[in-house]
Amino acid sequence: GYTVRVCTSSGEALTLFQADPQAFDLVLTDQTMPHMTGDVLAQEMRHLRPDLPIILITGYSPLIDAARMQTLGIDAFLLKPLSLHELAQAIRQILTQRREQQA
Repeated sequence: GYTVRVCTSSGEALTLFQADPQAFDLVLTDQTMPHMTGDVLAQEMRHLRPDLPIILITGYSPLIDAARMQTLGIDAFLLKPLSLHELAQAIRQILTQRREQQA
């Protein structure tokens, strides 16, 4: 039931987001990407939309931990490997929380 926009790089994702920040209900990003890590992408997007829900996924990264995640305002931090069920559950939980906060 979701409309998904897929990007193959963090730069492409940021450009797409900058074109219309309000078109996105949630961003799902990996931490380890070339040219711009997921935490940096999250910061850039948060400058444009501080209320944007963001899920960060990583297998392992010495650059990100729970404290850094909280500082960035990341809504969920998921570790690989993860199941489709875990991902779907995190997405639904975050979107439901946001909807309840706006009501």
